[in-house]
Amino acid sequence: MKLNDNVYNILKWVALIALPALAFFYSQLGAIWGLPYTAEIPDTINAIAVLIGVLIGVSTYNYNKENTSTLD
Repeated sequence: MKLNDNVYNILKWVALIALPALAFFYSQLGAIWGLPYTAEIPDTINAIAVLIGVLIGVSTYNYNKENTSTLD
């Protein structure tokens, strides 16, 4: 699996910035406003961020593996 640059950059931003910020935001507002599932929802969001990060890592590994073998 290889991702094109645009998809890679979007997913990287989502996994590293957007989803962790959303998880933190919900957990903080949940504590203030008494929203439901203040532990479960942020944990789920963070699990999704980790999954995207792993998929990005696999894509990067495959890209680097392919590009190094062509230089030999």
